[in-house]
Amino acid sequence: MKGIVISVRGFGLAALIASAPAAAQVILNASSWVSPGHPLTATMLAPFCADIEKATAARVKCNILPKAPVGAVQTFDGVKDGLMDLSFVTHGYTPGRFALTDAPEFPFMGDTAEVTAVAYQRIYERMLAGANEHRDVVLLSVFTHGPGQMYNTKRAISALKDLDGLKIRVGGGLVNEITKNLGAVPMLKPAPESYELLSTGVADGLFFPKESPLSFKLVPLIRHVTYVPGGLYNVSFAWIANQAKWNQIPEADRKAIQPLLGEALARRSGRAWDAADAKGEAAVREAKIPIVIASAQFRAEIKAKTDPLEREWIEKKARPKGVDGEAVLKALRAEIATLQKK
Repeated sequence: MKGIVISVRGFGLAALIASAPAAAQVILNASSWVSPGHPLTATMLAPFCADIEKATAARVKCNILPKAPVGAVQTFDGVKDGLMDLSFVTHGYTPGRFALTDAPEFPFMGDTAEVTAVAYQRIYERMLAGANEHRDVVLLSVFTHGPGQMYNTKRAISALKDLDGLKIRVGGGLVNEITKNLGAVPMLKPAPESYELLSTGVADGLFFPKESPLSFKLVPLIRHVTYVPGGLYNVSFAWIANQAKWNQIPEADRKAIQPLLGEALARRSGRAWDAADAKGEAAVREAKIPIVIASAQFRAEIKAKTDPLEREWIEKKARPKGVDGEAVLKALRAEIATLQKK
């Protein structure tokens, strides 16, 4: 009888063990160099991590670190070296490291982050991935933020001459050269430093998507806004993972995660940014900050000053990588135009 009782108890214990949630096999230390409330963290990274856990039945989980181990500029190397396993990078923060990621950053690419990000991901896979600029990490997706706009504390900007000499915080990459060509003085600084730069007068203004004045608490500091239809610029981003840690994920779970990557991740990132842009614009309008919509003449002035940058990128950055830059830009614009019609 004792034997039977022991057997039943043993069976019950085994059943409890079998029914308990499986422990995670892989923990991805995920990092964000912006605040927990910023869209990159709250509406992109966190939901993406939740979907990874769901897709793998919790065998793969994220541990979103309370504080980034390194700053925005060092994030690519931080992921490569295993200081964190999953994060996002702004390509322009490390000048000279990436060349082909300038492609979506030219003026007037599109009016929404979702369309531009999806088009960029498609063209990247088709025409740019072979250059392997993200070597040493796992590239999960590329994407862009919303169309870049103008914010400043000095004067209304309604013509090219109004930009002359203004010190403008920019995020690097192509926008650095765009700013120079427009007659302003670019200051390459990570986005989290923007409040200090503007509040202390070190910078006169900022080039940012519509989301940023709200996300970085800049609305009380801004005195003038210029919205540029189609965007003055875009900024290229990537979601990346540590190669060694990614290889620890069992093959079946990597297959389960795959549908979340690439175009799907670009789309969700762009869509989240568009929602944040809408909130940012609403905050600016609620604060009754004067807004200028760039006229056709102003846009023509911008185009005339920035068109030479396309030829420079084609000849000096794309061609040395074995890439037909002219074909890339043509394909990217065509993809954006097609997606905008849907």
